[in-house]
Amino acid sequence: MENQIFAVRTTANREEQVMEFMDTNIKKKKLEVYSIINAHGMRGYIFVEAKTREDAEQACFGIPYSRGLLPKLVNFSEIEPMLEQIKAPMNIQEKDIVEIIHGPFKKEKAKVKRIDETKEEVVVELLEAAIPIPITVKMDWVKVIRRESEEGPEEKKEED
Repeated sequence: MENQIFAVRTTANREEQVMEFMDTNIKKKKLEVYSIINAHGMRGYIFVEAKTREDAEQACFGIPYSRGLLPKLVNFSEIEPMLEQIKAPMNIQEKDIVEIIHGPFKKEKAKVKRIDETKEEVVVELLEAAIPIPITVKMDWVKVIRRESEEGPEEKKEED
């Protein structure tokens, strides 16, 4: 049997609190609830993906600001447009050589100096620049073309 999605009615602007209470409830009661979704732009409702209606009802039972489950199931296609895609973490490290793939410095190669994961930005220095100036660009504007650790063995001279 495929998982089902249920809509939980909540007090408007209390969705986050209901989700936290539900999370605690789910862990305490060991319910088969797989996700709790606060769909972007849907005030007064959250969505629960659970194995059965009973699991979803138990998850929101006795929770402040929760007004209970709607009787009808929700199709994923109905809420999909409201969900945000979460980007996978970028595999960028300091000292990596990257190519800028977007913005005014497109196609330039640069060395990563600092990474700010909270802002999803990297500080790089252009390799071809006469004077190295730190430039801050969005993390998804760069792609790694060489790792610092990959340079080591290749640079050994064969004079031995």
